Amino acid sequence: MTEGKSAFVTTDPGTAGPAVPPRSEFLFTLTGRVGPAIEVGVLPHGQRRIVPIEGGDFQGPRLRGRVLPVGADWMLVRPDGVAVIDVRATLQTDDGALIYLRYGGYRHGPPEVMQALSRGEPADPSTYYFRISPVFETGAGKYAWLNRIVATGTGRRVAAGPVYDIYEIL
Repeated sequence: MTEGKSAFVTTDPGTAGPAVPPRSEFLFTLTGRVGPAIEVGVLPHGQRRIVPIEGGDFQGPRLRGRVLPVGADWMLVRPDGVAVIDVRATLQTDDGALIYLRYGGYRHGPPEVMQALSRGEPADPSTYYFRISPVFETGAGKYAWLNRIVATGTGRRVAAGPVYDIYEIL
């Protein structure tokens, strides 16, 4: 670097134009099956439960397959009633590729709705907040594009487990 020169390229802000607002594109719907929660107990930051993944499937225009029966949600239900989601899972595409999936997020709503969901009862998804931020990792060349995207998901809870609609943020 030449003395007095910045390592950053600058442009006239008047000619750069505004930032592009985010858009989204549907990736897939993931339907999970989970086992009974393992209640770790009330800890300093809330109630910890481990919810094992028993399987499921995912389907979208660019990829589809199954959720392998490994992994779990290491959920923390905070004193304010917010469920902090912390999931690690493995997806297997219909052509055999493996994709490591991790996501965090939040689920919360009125106490009566959250209690109904915890009993496995149906609740209108518009009555509670359920959002996740998935991150993908894969060594499969065909799906390498997943390693470099930002994604988001909206969730709903059914008796067998969560159902997520996952979107790529463009």
